[in-house]
Formats: sequence, structure tokens, C-alpha cells
Amino acid sequence: MDCAMRYLTARDRTVSEMQTFLDGKEYGEADVDATIARLSELGLLDDRRYAKRFVETRLASKPISRRHLFEQLKGHGLSDADIDEALALVEEETERENALAVAQKFARQFSGLEPEKRRERVLLRLEARGFSYDVSRSAAEIALSEDAE
Repeated sequence: MDCAMRYLTARDRTVSEMQTFLDGKEYGEADVDATIARLSELGLLDDRRYAKRFVETRLASKPISRRHLFEQLKGHGLSDADIDEALALVEEETERENALAVAQKFARQFSGLEPEKRRERVLLRLEARGFSYDVSRSAAEIALSEDAE
């Protein structure tokens, strides 16, 4: 329990992360399970809360797509149900706004390119960031038209 508490000091953790950490310390399975159960009971391990906070923090720090958020949450060992609940916080409008912010950044960055090459690069960057083609296309068109004015 002491080892687990020290691990939680730096930041919140998921059940999966705690399981992996304690397994790496070579504690017995019964001890690991009991520790995780007790931490969950105390509210110190809560995957649903972790997923929601993760999404809120990421959205507040930089524009990001739902797909990238999904991949990041999955990498923390969260269940699809917890991920889906957290991603419900990301509304369609937020997704479009995030895509537009990214498109505007890259439209400025690629301002020296000819229009078609610039559009292509902006689209590629949006899609690489996990935005769907439709959202990417719409955001790129708006950003490039704003920049042209």
C-alpha cells in the first residue's frame, strides 16, 4: 500500500497502470488485488474520473481530436465504456473548433506555398492529428479562406 501511495503522489493513475506498476515490483497477486481494491474503495483509483479529467485537461491545453483522445486513453488501459463516457464531453462543435484552430495554425505556417499544395499540407496535418476527413476539409476551407482575405 505504501508503494502504491507513493506512485499516486505524482499524478492520478488508472487501475491498469497501478496493476502494471505493482506487478513490476513483484508483489504477490493477492496483495496487488487487495491494494487496488482498497485504493478504489478510498476513491484514489477511479478510471471514470481519470478519463474525464484527462479529456478536460487535454482539451484545455491544446486542440485535439476525439480519435487522438481515444488512442491516448486506450494507452492508459481504460475500458471502452469509461473512454466513451469521457469522450461524450467532446461535442461536435468542440471537435470542429479544435480542427479549425489547428487548420489556422498550419495555414499560417504554410503561407509561402502555392494554394493547392498549402491546402494539401493543411489537410494532411489535420488528418494526422486524428480529425475526420469531413471535419478536416471544412476546417481547412475556412482557415484558408480567412487567410486569403
